[in-house]
Amino acid sequence: MKITIWGNELPAWTSAAALAESGNHVQIVTGLDQAGNKNEIAFKISNEPGLQHCIDEAINSGRLKSVTAKEGLSPATHIICLNPDEYDIAAQLIKELATEHPSNLLIINQSNFGVGSTDKLQALLYEPYNQTLAYIPDMLAEGSALNNFKHPETLIVGCSNDWALLNIKALMRPFSQSLKQWMLMTPKEAEFTKFANTGMLALRLSYINELANLADHLEVDIEVIREGMISDPRIGPHYLHPGCGFGGLHFQQYIEGLSELMEVNRNSKLLNTVLAENEKQKEQPFRKLWRHYECDLKDKTVTIWGLSFKPGTASIDNAPSLKVIETLLAQGCKIQVHDPEAGSNIAQYFNNHKQLEIVDCCYQALQNSDGLLLLTEWPEYWSPEYDEMLSKMRHPLIIDGRNIFDKEILQSLGFTYYGVGR
Repeated sequence: MKITIWGNELPAWTSAAALAESGNHVQIVTGLDQAGNKNEIAFKISNEPGLQHCIDEAINSGRLKSVTAKEGLSPATHIICLNPDEYDIAAQLIKELATEHPSNLLIINQSNFGVGSTDKLQALLYEPYNQTLAYIPDMLAEGSALNNFKHPETLIVGCSNDWALLNIKALMRPFSQSLKQWMLMTPKEAEFTKFANTGMLALRLSYINELANLADHLEVDIEVIREGMISDPRIGPHYLHPGCGFGGLHFQQYIEGLSELMEVNRNSKLLNTVLAENEKQKEQPFRKLWRHYECDLKDKTVTIWGLSFKPGTASIDNAPSLKVIETLLAQGCKIQVHDPEAGSNIAQYFNNHKQLEIVDCCYQALQNSDGLLLLTEWPEYWSPEYDEMLSKMRHPLIIDGRNIFDKEILQSLGFTYYGVGR
């Protein structure tokens, strides 16, 4: 099958690589004025297990190539993987495809434009001639994207056209061996399912953070409570790790979209509250530092480990580090920060502020430090050299925003330790 994939984000490249590997001839069009940073996309691909190799193999075999937008119009099967704010680009593209293919045109939308958006885009096509738009929600997780695509347990398809459904089943047949559920629904129901899943994850994160904050007041360890919770098979362990707030551009956009939908249609402020509490949660590391030093942080040197919104990315979109750094600068602190990938993005965001130093070594960032704030749980931070940390820090204070350190070990070594709900 000949396919064009439109987009330059992780879902686009994952789909392109997997479909090309299974024998399709795939074209990818990345030049649609997407806001994604090219270096960020390259980093995501290189850090996604197996993806870069799969892309290279597909390119070398001749089954995957990058083409111009004009060249990309020629196949009769298309997958659109655009950002949530690029609906207008998708609409213009669909109009051009409808002109190029008067009949037997299949477009699979994997973009999250909002509930009902696929139906609106379908109105630009002529379905009696099998000009059809289906919706398959992007359920990929960074760190396992290629495996998620190639070995799905569940495939949700929003489609109301029998001809399109037959073609989608043929396209996805190589990946159906591990499939436990093939869920067919309307495009609007599939879009709602995607938003509902994202909202549930946000609620779980928000709930465990609220419990952690309560645990601080009750002087109990939230990690013990969490173990008790996840032992119940009805609850499970996923998205129940307390921390200093969630970030990410698209995750936030999806929650905001569902929140607006709930407020307009149901006058519900549930997810508005989740978003507001998450912003407060991002301030927790600063507040613990502020209380420790009795509300006086002027001229203190503060270290931050971890700037990206999560490990494995250079993105700082809605990251807790942004709010923490802004607040520390307002207090007159000198800040020494380290992150394996996001340092240059932070420097640019804060216009190379003279009180903010980006360093290449995490231990160098501890020199004469009055406290370490751990904000992102990169693997290299989990088992540090404690002796070296002690030798460099002026005050051995650790505020662990992700609960990755062993509290008892640190305290036995002479560190003052604050976690989230610990």
